[in-house]
Amino acid sequence: MSKQRLHRNVVIIGSGPAGLTAAIYSARANLKPLLVDAPADAEKHTVPGGQLMITTDVENYPGFAEGIQGPDLMVEFRKQAERFGTEFLETWIDKVELQERPFTLHTSDHEIKAETLIIASGASAKWLGIPGEAKVPAGLGGHGVSACATCDGPLPAFRNKPLVVVGGGDTAMEEATFLTRYASRVFVVHRRNKLRASKIMQDKAFRNQKLEFIWDTAVEEILGTPADGVTGVRLSNLKTGQQQIFPCSGVFIAIGHKPNTELFKGQIETDDVGYIKTSGHSTATNIPGVFASGDVQDSVYRQAVTAAGTGCMAALDAERFLDHLPVMMPSGEEITMEGEHITPDHEVIITPDGHMIPNKIGSATPRD
Repeated sequence: MSKQRLHRNVVIIGSGPAGLTAAIYSARANLKPLLVDAPADAEKHTVPGGQLMITTDVENYPGFAEGIQGPDLMVEFRKQAERFGTEFLETWIDKVELQERPFTLHTSDHEIKAETLIIASGASAKWLGIPGEAKVPAGLGGHGVSACATCDGPLPAFRNKPLVVVGGGDTAMEEATFLTRYASRVFVVHRRNKLRASKIMQDKAFRNQKLEFIWDTAVEEILGTPADGVTGVRLSNLKTGQQQIFPCSGVFIAIGHKPNTELFKGQIETDDVGYIKTSGHSTATNIPGVFASGDVQDSVYRQAVTAAGTGCMAALDAERFLDHLPVMMPSGEEITMEGEHITPDHEVIITPDGHMIPNKIGSATPRD
């Protein structure tokens, strides 16, 4: 069966706050964006709308004085993007080709050409893969199990309650220390007998009297019900093999995040972890016409509001990029906004004052 061929000025990958904000801005600019997002998949922890779809109360997004449910917030984002004409496609992207523009995205049923590409595929929390961890109804995800203390820690369900944090790196120490503002006590469960966190983070954690460490131990199962939330965890000592049921009211998995950049490996410049590198104060990547926003390029803040902000930036960057592309003339030449003429073979640029500039590596400099 032949694939459906689509060609769009702006294609956006990802439907979290970054992707949907990029869609809102580019749609309002009459760029008719196509937003492509992965289908819901419990095993892969994917769901249209991003990580806020597994968050309950969102109390720190501006404009909602009484807070809003994470899924409800993403519904509003999507309605706004739809209102301005965003086109949505829910499918897996199998391959991207970014060597030349228009860029090409391949799915099982589509070949999509993109004049500009906004990557907002986010980052996924690393999970333990244990019973009780999956999203409700398969587990307790969103009902006492979280991977974001900043997002969920202040919620009433966790206030003045004993909480468990799993991990031993900087992320775990940051999460655990933050949670001590709200919890009655925070227990850090770590598989080793010492932390991997930086010394400054360790010192800060060890000085906190509301933090307690459970060493050489793994969480084997998260216990509770969707109605009651988390009631405890089953722990296993890795040295003795002894198991115990440990009562708690919430579990925060803090073993790190992984940016969803596997699809672009070898084509886009990333840091050592895999986060996409962007240029200065823009969202531009090392490939002209490709922009990145949200958690896929932000390893520091990882908040809905900052993701939305960079989604806005990416849409504006894409719009400006398109505005500055040469316009094809009947003669076969292309003319830029600056009045430069590009010859039909693309080998020479003629400036408004008549100077000729080579436009191809290895070209000899033309004579005036």
